[in-house]
Amino acid sequence: MERRLAAVLAADVAGYSRLMSRDEEGTLANLKSFRKTLVDPQIAAHRGRIVKTTGDGMLVEFASAVDAARCAFEVQRGMAGLNTDVPQEVRIEFRIGIHVGDIIIDDDDIFGDGVNIAARLEGIAEPGGVCISDDAQRQIRGKVDIGFDDMGPQTLKNIAEPMRAWRMQIDPHLSSTTAAKPLTEAAQPLALPDKPSIAVLPFQNMSGDPEQEYFADGMVEDIITTLSRIRWLFVIARNSSFTYKGQAVDVKRVGRELGVRYVLEGSVRKAGTKLRITGQLIDALTGAHLWADRIDGSMEDVFDLQDKVALSVAGVIEPALEAAEISRSIARPTADLSAYDFYLRALPLTRLWGEEGAVQALGLLRQAIARDPNYGLALGAASWCQAQLLLGGWATDRESVRREGIEFGRRAVQATPDDPNVLAWVAGAFHGFEESIDSAIALIDRSIALNPSGASSWFWSGFLRLFAGSTDLALAHFESSLRLDPRTPLRPFLDTGVGACYFFQHRFEEAVALLAPSLRQIPTYVTTAWVLISCYAHMGRLDEAREVVAHLRKVTPSVMPRKKLLHDPGQREFFLAGLRLAGLGE
Repeated sequence: MERRLAAVLAADVAGYSRLMSRDEEGTLANLKSFRKTLVDPQIAAHRGRIVKTTGDGMLVEFASAVDAARCAFEVQRGMAGLNTDVPQEVRIEFRIGIHVGDIIIDDDDIFGDGVNIAARLEGIAEPGGVCISDDAQRQIRGKVDIGFDDMGPQTLKNIAEPMRAWRMQIDPHLSSTTAAKPLTEAAQPLALPDKPSIAVLPFQNMSGDPEQEYFADGMVEDIITTLSRIRWLFVIARNSSFTYKGQAVDVKRVGRELGVRYVLEGSVRKAGTKLRITGQLIDALTGAHLWADRIDGSMEDVFDLQDKVALSVAGVIEPALEAAEISRSIARPTADLSAYDFYLRALPLTRLWGEEGAVQALGLLRQAIARDPNYGLALGAASWCQAQLLLGGWATDRESVRREGIEFGRRAVQATPDDPNVLAWVAGAFHGFEESIDSAIALIDRSIALNPSGASSWFWSGFLRLFAGSTDLALAHFESSLRLDPRTPLRPFLDTGVGACYFFQHRFEEAVALLAPSLRQIPTYVTTAWVLISCYAHMGRLDEAREVVAHLRKVTPSVMPRKKLLHDPGQREFFLAGLRLAGLGE
């Protein structure tokens, strides 16, 4: 078998089953015509090789990412033109994913991560859209006049780590050789908050060992956490800051895109037990360097070093800050560095939504808790992982998982009652365990009071208010979360929350516009599926509702929501009535 590096393009027809059930012969004839007159000629013109086709899709290999991107652009631009006068319900629209990676050639077929990732990216592309990986985008940067929107890290099915992705800008009136401005340059800058604001960019790993990347990232997360507890400071969440990882950034552009006055950047060098942190604070409006320093120490002093960086930054931004407020912002998560290491390794896995990620994260967190039984963050994260297994229908012994998850949560709050991140983990988990909604809301309110810059706390508060029946308040809290974390990789989950609020407000078209793409991006998130099914049913779109029901049966054995998901009786009955219309019994 041969291996080589290639650009892989995966494409399929959005809503193919619906189109076929509506007009099987017409759909097949139109698809054949589009391939003959547009798709296949563009692939040939850009030196691609069609590896294989299915009823509604194809896999294509290119020697160059540039050729793959240009081909995808021309196909989607051409399809947009052909669909101009075609009613939405009968349009044939492609979704395309592109990745550059290692592939295995066996006979005339191709396999490997390059293929798998391209297929997953196609799954999160919008109908008529193109989604490409960060690896592919780096290959074509500066070589094609096509605009791209940064989607941030995306959770892809059966891919262990979140992957950064980019959305191609498709204008039917432009060709791939016509200049197109990226959305980030054309977008209006976010307004500055009414208090000092800062984004902490990913620190460079100067250790010479890629395996230490997680340590540099973990250090930045801890600095963000420390700064976030300073109440007069508006701090952009880690998820949005980390969309700039690996880029040569223009600090002024970062300030405009994230809506902040200050930017902190730096590096971490780890050699044996020795550690060096460098940092510099920059005024994003003027580009002026306000502070720069190098801090040396040992691994045993790692938390002290992080505190020194955070305190120096806070002191520069607000020299008159009282020392007592700074000292209150500092909390030791654990004195055990091995426990800290296990927690850092588990953290990205907890942000996935799936059985495999939750189980792997739990394994690491159990090791952290074994080293430090009072490690609140590890206990809180473990509680949330157990809730994921329960909510997703992946727990074989539901009562055992529920009991252990509740115990993890109670121990977390008891160990660190004033850590806003711990309170947020546990509030979200406890609603999953069907604990009192009022108790969960009390926890999240305390989390927000302790850290008003906590995007995840506002995120969870939005969901808890939604489940409690307060849709207007939920929408306001989702908006607060998005302002603090404008590039959050949790966007599909947030869109589900906002879409659910729209559903209960009978704004069905707006709800579907958020829920349908969210389900494509996180196909295992059952809450999205449930709300979308009920929404389609209330709109009279029963065929589409039943398609989602069929999808739901594939991803979870828990096809019906638990009774305590919604606490407002009127909303619960309205929601369940839609499910019944779609054929889901109680």
